[in-house]
Amino acid sequence: MPTSQADRPSDDTRTDPSEPTGIYGFCKRLGPGLVTGASDDDPSGIATYSQAGAQFQFGLLWAIPFSLPLMAAVQEISARIGRVTGRGIAGNVRKYYSGWLLYPVVFLLLVTNTINLGADIGAMGAALKLVVGGPAHLYSVAFAVLCVVLQVFLAYKRLAGILKWMALVLLAYIATGFIVHIPWGTAIFHTFVPHVQWSGAYFAAFVAVLGTTISPYLFFWQASMETEEIREKAEDQPLKFSATPREARFQFMRIRWDTWAGMTVSNLVAYFIILTAAATLHGHVNDITSSEQAAAALRPVAGRAASLVFALGIIGTGLLAVPVLAGSAAYAVGEAMKWPTGLNQTCSKAAGFYGVLAAATILGLAINFTPIDPIKALFWSAVLNGIVAVPILIVMMLMLSSRKVMGKYARISPGLKFMGWLTTAVMAATAAGMFITWRS
Repeated sequence: MPTSQADRPSDDTRTDPSEPTGIYGFCKRLGPGLVTGASDDDPSGIATYSQAGAQFQFGLLWAIPFSLPLMAAVQEISARIGRVTGRGIAGNVRKYYSGWLLYPVVFLLLVTNTINLGADIGAMGAALKLVVGGPAHLYSVAFAVLCVVLQVFLAYKRLAGILKWMALVLLAYIATGFIVHIPWGTAIFHTFVPHVQWSGAYFAAFVAVLGTTISPYLFFWQASMETEEIREKAEDQPLKFSATPREARFQFMRIRWDTWAGMTVSNLVAYFIILTAAATLHGHVNDITSSEQAAAALRPVAGRAASLVFALGIIGTGLLAVPVLAGSAAYAVGEAMKWPTGLNQTCSKAAGFYGVLAAATILGLAINFTPIDPIKALFWSAVLNGIVAVPILIVMMLMLSSRKVMGKYARISPGLKFMGWLTTAVMAATAAGMFITWRS
């Protein structure tokens, strides 16, 4: 991707002298991007990818490498906005744009995140039941309480470290792909040669896949995590106000590496989930309605080992994703309402922020105790995410190029600007295609 002069590091600015170098230094600098990417493969995402593979076999594999540069560009833009301005997405929309835009977007984000939380928490409980037996609802309650307690009472630095290392659980899904039999020739062919079906079901699945990988809650979370990183170090300030050119170059390069690492891991895992479902479930179970059903369905056709690894991965990814979903909703609502926000704040100073975080998790949990089918609601929330992402992306791109918002860092590389607008166009065209073909 081309870089502007502001992005391009000189030979002496590739690393911060105070930071460790080598592999350890690289891993240590990974943070918001890696956690954001890993949380994208949550239990609800697993259900979406499993359904794509079970229903259309290898027909949607191409969507994963196609979405990677789009996803990475959007998340890099989100991180830049947070690091430069010291505010999250909602905070910047509130300051520079109309409330008529802000409040509907935040409301939709809160609704979709709550549905997503319900599906994820329910999937974690069901997955644990699949592994050890027992009451799934009780496990779901325990998981919900654990996630809230960790976010409320654990210091941000400790929580960020835990979330970063939990990303390793995603390797379970890559391992599953090597446990089952994969026709690699066919799979690789479909990975690079798209086979588009002109039907509403296919476009709905494609929108759901894109809505899962390029999702608004990820924009809000990564931008807010960059603001947390600033607050965590007393000497750090938003780049817009105090950064030297050397510091800005270092931060932009760190964001790029961090984002690409996180999104590559995320998409690789998504690829293997679709691949595994396509190779084992297509023709046997074409309608997957939950991630735990995907794990259970693997057992007779791929063996207990594949099913067990898949189920344990659901629990691990849920523990990673639930804090991100609840946290992104809390950041969006808190910034929109001008409340003190941040996981580095105490409960007494940010009562509203933590109240939203806890309420979203509890309401999500409650869905599992009602007649509402959280999985059907989840699929449509993923589709809704894909649609809602379009206006948010437009506003983000306008912010990125605005000197009022970004100051002297409004000048960005043509490559990043092109990829941002291309992502916006792709999301809009895909949503339009779904509506056009819905009755076909």
